Amino acid sequence: MRVVLGVAGGIAAYKACSLLRLLTEAGHDVTVVPTAAALNFVGAPTWSALSGKPVSTDVWTNVHEVPHVRLGQEADLVVVAPATADLLAKAATGQADDLLTNVLLTARCPVVMAPAMHTEMWDHPATQANVATLSERGVHVVPPASGRLTGKDSGPGRLPEPEELYAVCERELARAASASGTAAASAGVTARTGANAADKRSAQGRGDLSGRRVVVSAGGTREPLDPVRYLGNRSSGKQGHALAAAAAARGAQVTLVTSAAADLPDVDVVTIETALQLRDAMHAAAADADVVVMAAAVADFRPATYAPSKIKKTHEVGPDGAEDDSAPTIALVRNPDILAELVESRGASPAPIIVGFAAETGDENGSVLDHGRAKLERKGCDVLVVNEVGEGKTFGADDNTVTVLRRGSAESVEVGPATKAAVSDAVWDVVVTLL
Repeated sequence: MRVVLGVAGGIAAYKACSLLRLLTEAGHDVTVVPTAAALNFVGAPTWSALSGKPVSTDVWTNVHEVPHVRLGQEADLVVVAPATADLLAKAATGQADDLLTNVLLTARCPVVMAPAMHTEMWDHPATQANVATLSERGVHVVPPASGRLTGKDSGPGRLPEPEELYAVCERELARAASASGTAAASAGVTARTGANAADKRSAQGRGDLSGRRVVVSAGGTREPLDPVRYLGNRSSGKQGHALAAAAAARGAQVTLVTSAAADLPDVDVVTIETALQLRDAMHAAAADADVVVMAAAVADFRPATYAPSKIKKTHEVGPDGAEDDSAPTIALVRNPDILAELVESRGASPAPIIVGFAAETGDENGSVLDHGRAKLERKGCDVLVVNEVGEGKTFGADDNTVTVLRRGSAESVEVGPATKAAVSDAVWDVVVTLL
């Protein structure tokens, strides 16, 4: 497949060398198109040596071959890594002042952009607006990872690892090949004609959830014991939030029901705290949904009674007013099984597609995957995402490792270790096949 690797002028440009090597070793024909600023970080000889092709930043080199048009027209995939704030702004506003921005305007294939910049630049409303614009046009924007940045800075804005970006590229190329084959079979023509360029982009780009309504739950529930204490778990909500963001980027109308703070563009957020609140919100939102994803870590139990005032360390017992400093006994009751209820309320209807999550630990009765397969059979959902949890595993981390199971299929999809954004895309890839 023909891949254009765009490289913008950021310190993370060095990671693109590894991505280039992964793509070429997989047999892809890769043309590197850096910006002039990118050559300050990695020189043209390096790109030429790794790709086996000459490198240029302007539209005047080999002008007789019209590279500013030809490269975009002939590409099966354009990936930009890193995509700086400047490059995102130019792409969103349609500027074309160098070879890379011209390629982005002429490309009619899937486009992947991997932003990398300091946290303040990534969080700026202008950058977020540009990302939203690009996503609406079908560009797959890979959210940056969180971690060490230039100097002593740390936070969101780090370029994902080359292996993760390579996996995204391979998925986009596979989708492109599938969509092209389908279009050719039904229309009897190649998929490169200008007449169906927009349809092709929608089918194989990030618009594969366009027109779909998606509901995602996220975060751990908090079951109040008294005004200051609660029973809860370690879930941060990051995986559920990543699933919601990925669905929105792929064109879906998304409702996120979460217990964690969330500020996601193009996502309707419903904030809850307890399992009972989550239950009500999910049933209401799922009524007209195409896909429901239960990624929340719902507490299995809640206190049977709520103390209206703080439970004291010592408390009076008996008629004589004697004090007891022993720990009180907390009676628990079982919370509803929201996933099972959603499956039951769907009945025989094929909609919505229901995705469950199984946060498991292995024990003497079976492995994590054993417990996951048993849960898939027991719950009756269409897809189950199984991951191993525990201290230092999954909860609160930026990375995840999961196995995606489908009801009625012995096959599974292994994902990771990868960022939760990459895991989200892998889950949606499976869901799209069911849609």
